[in-house]
Amino acid sequence: MQIRIIWPAGTATATLRSTPTSEALRTALPIQSTASTWGKEVYFRTPVTRDVEPDARQVVEPGTVAFWPDGDSLALPFGPTPISRADECRLASPCNLLGALDGDPEALATVRDGDSIRVELATE
Repeated sequence: MQIRIIWPAGTATATLRSTPTSEALRTALPIQSTASTWGKEVYFRTPVTRDVEPDARQVVEPGTVAFWPDGDSLALPFGPTPISRADECRLASPCNLLGALDGDPEALATVRDGDSIRVELATE
């Protein structure tokens, strides 16, 4: 499944694998939210509530599409956060792994705290 993430200064697509959380997200799309930034991470609330999945991780690769169960939010890291060690992408707590951004995750650097953000299914 592919999703499109849209904010005032840009767009990105992501490919999600089939997981209970990504399926719950798919049924909730499209969603409109307000972006928050935390170091080199963009996150925003969703109407989805899920528990931590068995493969949840706190340290992930740049461009990972993750779901933060503690905040019912999508987390999109593209570099270090305030709690990272060196250059790693360390999320606030373990997150469910949904997939990855297509292309350069640095595109997320143009998202500003408070930006309107929309997530929708990507059409072929």
